[in-house]
Amino acid sequence: MSVDPSRDSVESVADPEFGPWLAHASILVVDDEPGMRNFLVKILGPRCKLMEEAADAVEASTKLDAQRFDVVILDNVLPGKTGLEWLAEQRAIGFFADVILMTAYADLDTAIGALRAGVVDFVLKPFRSNQLLNAVARCLDRIRLQRENYVLRHELKSPAHQVFLRNKLLGDSAVIQQVRDTIARVAPLPTSVLFTGPSGTGKEVAARSLHALSNRADKPFVPINCGAIPAEIIESELFGHLKGAFTGAGGAREGLFLHAQGGTVFLDEIGELPAMQQSKLLRVLEDRRVRPVGSEREVPFDARFVFATNTDLQGRVKAGSFRSDLYFRINVMQIQLPPLRDRGEDALQLAALFMREISQELGMPPVPIDDRARVSLARYDWPGNIRELRNLIERTVILGTFPKDFAVSADQGEFGGESLADVERQHILAVLHETGGDREEAARRLGISRKTIDRKCASWRL
Repeated sequence: MSVDPSRDSVESVADPEFGPWLAHASILVVDDEPGMRNFLVKILGPRCKLMEEAADAVEASTKLDAQRFDVVILDNVLPGKTGLEWLAEQRAIGFFADVILMTAYADLDTAIGALRAGVVDFVLKPFRSNQLLNAVARCLDRIRLQRENYVLRHELKSPAHQVFLRNKLLGDSAVIQQVRDTIARVAPLPTSVLFTGPSGTGKEVAARSLHALSNRADKPFVPINCGAIPAEIIESELFGHLKGAFTGAGGAREGLFLHAQGGTVFLDEIGELPAMQQSKLLRVLEDRRVRPVGSEREVPFDARFVFATNTDLQGRVKAGSFRSDLYFRINVMQIQLPPLRDRGEDALQLAALFMREISQELGMPPVPIDDRARVSLARYDWPGNIRELRNLIERTVILGTFPKDFAVSADQGEFGGESLADVERQHILAVLHETGGDREEAARRLGISRKTIDRKCASWRL
């Protein structure tokens, strides 16, 4: 029997006494006594997202094969075998959920056996409903903290510029506005998305923006750089492993995919995924199940997949280094991130953001972005895109002034030998043309005052 409050028009809501996570939890009760199962269903059913019950070990195993549970409430006295014997068997073939053991016998042997089998909490029969609810709340809080810590440790390996940008898909240019509109349109859908574009254009920022606008925004966002994980451990990192699955596997561990339960998995540099893992990823995408290394069980899970690449995947398919069936599976909705040189005044807006945040991080005063710097920033070709801009601003904050080599390359290399005054005039006039002569809007885009534009136009007799 299963209890899904949504099907019975009963809405699970956060219970302030037992934490906000109970309403989102899936729980399995394993007990051979119908009265105890009914009692637990009555307590937990209205409070959690999904409630399942099993009368014996065989039925419980079937439930685990079909559904992923956050917490299992297990009676130790079952037909045929004890609850601890069943639990030990399940741990050996790939079962990671927290288990609360119900028992009437709190002897030392039972406690030692429970710890060895991976029980995380006890409730002694007879118990009050609050005792059980508190035990479940502790388990859910432990699971949340464990997953958050694991994901955060993984994210600490990310380059610093990704931490600064996060969900800030900034800019007023038409091309970036089109990207934002497309993201807003596809975000509520379950469709997989492939972000493409040159390195440094903000593909992870776009993926985070997609996650923030989706109905999974309150669940984890797990970024994974396929090119940064060594090939020999990438399978374990993604899918998890059991104790003893390989040399050095001292304990069982869920992989990054399972840590993203209910949320979004972002696979960056997907073109760098090794061939063996490409086939396993394809199966995950098709079946929505993960098989940890060394496990006999495929664990059901639910997450949205978002991908990114700065390489030509079609070319890799033709070269035989990327599976064609995987390419067609992930290339459902493709969104191209434009290079910074095609984003007009966005470079100035991003430069101001980086100047403010990097100066705060380093504890150093920001460097004013004067007219000369604005023109240079707007006209530079930015082969390294946003990443290059961020690095430039960091050097500027450290030096206390914009590097001379940047001004020289912008003035002489990109401007074809024109004087700075000529380039400034052309740039301001181009922005005025884009805004239809609206000087207020032009001043806002240029990051200067309306009086400055009026003064410049007067000197040009316009």
